[in-house]
Amino acid sequence: MTTKQPTLVFIHGTNAPSFMWSGLIGELALRGHRGVAVDLPGHGNEAVVPRAYQAPQDLEALATEPSPLAGFTIDDYVERVVDVVRRAYRHGPVILAGASQGGVTVSRVGNAVPDLLDRVVYVAAYCCVDLPTLTAYLTTPENEDSLLPQVTQALVADPATLGVTRINWRTADPAVIRGIKECLAGDFTDEAVSRLLHWLEPDETAAIPLSEARGEAETWGRIPRTYVRFTRDRLIPLALQDRFIAEADRLTPDNPTDVRSVAAPHVGPFDRSELVEIFSDLAAP
Repeated sequence: MTTKQPTLVFIHGTNAPSFMWSGLIGELALRGHRGVAVDLPGHGNEAVVPRAYQAPQDLEALATEPSPLAGFTIDDYVERVVDVVRRAYRHGPVILAGASQGGVTVSRVGNAVPDLLDRVVYVAAYCCVDLPTLTAYLTTPENEDSLLPQVTQALVADPATLGVTRINWRTADPAVIRGIKECLAGDFTDEAVSRLLHWLEPDETAAIPLSEARGEAETWGRIPRTYVRFTRDRLIPLALQDRFIAEADRLTPDNPTDVRSVAAPHVGPFDRSELVEIFSDLAAP
């Protein structure tokens, strides 16, 4: 009997489009693997770009211009991904992977349709188990070394007021750009950082970090899982990544996490050879 080829389904992180996975999917395709990246509602081809974000920027207006993303919830994200998973499942096994905040959606989809998933993969992602929300982990000792405040310097409004996390990636402030680079991109060249700032999106619904994000033992906990640690990550420190792994393993001791490590900063890049090898291995029939 011929084993069916699995489909890799990828979920992006906060303020990002599915484009972040394009290089990895291309490399995997050249090895004969099938993959698809999902744009969550309001992202990618549906991205919302505030008028005041365009040059010349009007920062005062940018801080108050409403965003349709304020109306989206984690349920909308889960519905979008479940639809893709169901369609992919018609053709064989499905491996669901998420990066960064995309881990919240991975866990919730795992709770919703565990029987449709052959594996879940967290790529330097939030994998909440003991604490209910992503936000709850931000005050843990394992997150003390996070450089997230260097990114939030670029916030242009209060997320609680606007309903979205609105970041001005087009800032011209060199100190803010350096902080973003240090937190997200590590040893990226200046040119690579410029490309990163170009494709990151200004708006992200503020609801996701406050949403119930825990994987449940009887559903999500039955799915084989892999955690890819990024050892140079300064947004989600390695200590916090390791806490996620430890919590998951305590919840499901009979289903331990397959742990891989890559010497990468938070945003990869995701087409680096180590990640290609990892996903090629996971997708092997």
